[in-house]
Amino acid sequence: MKALLSVSALVMAAMLGTAGAQDVIKIGALYNLTGGMSSLDGPSLKGAQLAAKQINAAGGLLGKQIELIAPDGKTDQQETAIAAQRVLSEGVVAGFGQSDTTFVMAGAPLFQEKGVPFLTSGATHPELPQWVGDHMFMTAFGDDDQSYAIADYVYDKLGARRVAVWTDNSMDFTKALSKFFVERFKEKGGEIVGEDIFMMGDTDFSAQIARLAAIDPKPDAVFVSAIPSEAGLSVKQIREQGLDLKIVSGDGFDTQLVSTVPGPELANDVYFSTHTYLGDDRPEVKKFIEDYKAEYGIEPENSFAPLGYDALNLLADAIKRANSDEPAKIRDALAETRGFKAVTGEISYTRETMVPPKPISIISVTGGEFKVEEIWLPE
Repeated sequence: MKALLSVSALVMAAMLGTAGAQDVIKIGALYNLTGGMSSLDGPSLKGAQLAAKQINAAGGLLGKQIELIAPDGKTDQQETAIAAQRVLSEGVVAGFGQSDTTFVMAGAPLFQEKGVPFLTSGATHPELPQWVGDHMFMTAFGDDDQSYAIADYVYDKLGARRVAVWTDNSMDFTKALSKFFVERFKEKGGEIVGEDIFMMGDTDFSAQIARLAAIDPKPDAVFVSAIPSEAGLSVKQIREQGLDLKIVSGDGFDTQLVSTVPGPELANDVYFSTHTYLGDDRPEVKKFIEDYKAEYGIEPENSFAPLGYDALNLLADAIKRANSDEPAKIRDALAETRGFKAVTGEISYTRETMVPPKPISIISVTGGEFKVEEIWLPE
């Protein structure tokens, strides 16, 4: 009799455990919270955590609470793959995160293999959905769009005709950014007067700067395709050597490191393309900034904070429309997304590439201060 009671107790405990598990919707958040990508990924996770808190406070999804599982990928591809395996083993119904293509490619294919949708919050390579498969989605615009946006601005508004290009040759994102910038700038009639490379983790740009300074006649601008850890350093060292040409880039420069590393006296004449939300008077933007400040006591650090917020809300919207937390149904609902009112611009998967056409901001940095110069709209 005692043995039977023990078995019954175990069965009851298992049933209670299952019931408890059913009250939670687990979602994996893959971010690099330490290392070179942390100044983008950290704010992005904070944005997602704010969204989760708001959703849960409003009753959750399908009567269940959201639980985010967010291991640190440490800006390392192997650690990112381990993090992806971990969250998948814990039964997540979807995953999101990452602000860079290289790290998406370390984790997203594992979601594809398991039939679980993955939504990158900030990675921008336009071929990501093709590389990974039909369970891969993007919150952000594509690198082709943002490179075209900054190339147009450099040529049309800054009047540059001769540009040198530096590329971090270790990252898919940075190589794509340079490729599309060169393509667009040449189409407009501009001249690329020198190309140079560096690698993620480099801290000394003296050789590249010497080659840049030797170009005669001097370029009007240098396009620096970098992630945040090299963005601030490159600006600092270029300016310390007395070069006064314009420094231009993409959203890898959307970090306070561009201001804090060189300091306000050197952080001048810098321009970059990034995700649109600052300087925008849409109600979604105002509310997000107010809520983020109330939660964390600071303004959003950069546009990757609202991208994380948008990514989780986009997943939540798909779960609601699917009326299910089954991965296959979430994936189908995501693919059908049209007109989702995100903080960083409306999201619709209408292109064959599955890259959402979104507005792009051009930001200037003067005296270490960031300012929205214009909004570029894709064709």
